[in-house]
Amino acid sequence: MSESIQTKKQISEFIHGRFPQAEITDSDDIFALGFVNSLFAMELVMFIEKTFSITVPNDELKIDSFRTVELMADLVGRQKVLA
Repeated sequence: MSESIQTKKQISEFIHGRFPQAEITDSDDIFALGFVNSLFAMELVMFIEKTFSITVPNDELKIDSFRTVELMADLVGRQKVLA
């Protein structure tokens, strides 16, 4: 399994763990679907930093970096390259 696919799987599992009833694809906008509030947004950031051993820089702390599983996986990939 490629690293990107594994990253997406881990992020999806985290979201599904919080919202088991949700059927979310990797490209669904979780903000537009109403699954994310400010507390869960911070939990997502902390989960991503801890799970993938990265630090999300201030310029990436924006909704557009976290709208979809795909965008979060891209963020992880970019930060791992820079590390």
